Amino acid sequence: MRVEALRDLPKSSGLDAVDRVPLATGRKGRWPKTDPGGGIEDAALLILEWLGEQGINAMLRVDAERLAEGRPFWTFAASGGPLEIGMRADGASAALCLSSAVARLRELGVVVPH
Repeated sequence: MRVEALRDLPKSSGLDAVDRVPLATGRKGRWPKTDPGGGIEDAALLILEWLGEQGINAMLRVDAERLAEGRPFWTFAASGGPLEIGMRADGASAALCLSSAVARLRELGVVVPH
């Protein structure tokens, strides 16, 4: 089964779709239905679960104060596991934030499945 969730990313990101990201719930092989018109944000929970399975602590957060100030208000942060140092990515939307985070994780040697 192929989950079409990352198809709207720029080709330079190297992400086209999520093929297989095992669920941490033990129900491997069961995939949630996503909106075919959605973007990377539809795969956010799958990405977070996969990172957790790799021993990486990760979170996606929205900051209302930064929104009110007109600054990028979505933040992705990850640390631990194979990451030698923690990393952070910010964006004005969930899609931009996650796209940036996945690209940064790849730069750090964590190849998120696609």
